[in-house]
Amino acid sequence: MSGASCPLCDGSGGRVVVQAQRWRIIHADEAGFPAFYRLVWNRHVREFSGLGAGERIECMETLVAIEQAMLRHVQPDKVNLAALGNAVPHLHWHVIGRFSWDSHFPGAVWSPPQRGPDAARLQAVASRLAPMEQELLALLPSSH
Repeated sequence: MSGASCPLCDGSGGRVVVQAQRWRIIHADEAGFPAFYRLVWNRHVREFSGLGAGERIECMETLVAIEQAMLRHVQPDKVNLAALGNAVPHLHWHVIGRFSWDSHFPGAVWSPPQRGPDAARLQAVASRLAPMEQELLALLPSSH
């Protein structure tokens, strides 16, 4: 990246779950949202259209693998996918397991909370993350 520093070029962006040549999956430390992951493209690209055709396919297939593993193991009511990049203009996708009882549901995780956090339910979700992450390692051969 020319000029300004980029937090996703300069650092991992969170706890790295899977590291591949072109991308990484990180677990984000977002309070109240234990099933919050990001798929980060390693090369600095601002927009999805900045990827080549094969890269776009690889990115989408990886995004689908994350979502499917989350649905199997974490069993959220909904999976939110977002690629905003307004604050950090480096291509990354948010993959967020959402629950009808979470503090912000049905609003976005960035909206005001609707209710207080449910610590017991949050812990139950967190306890299901390790098997999901193990599946991601096995599902994504480019990560080995």
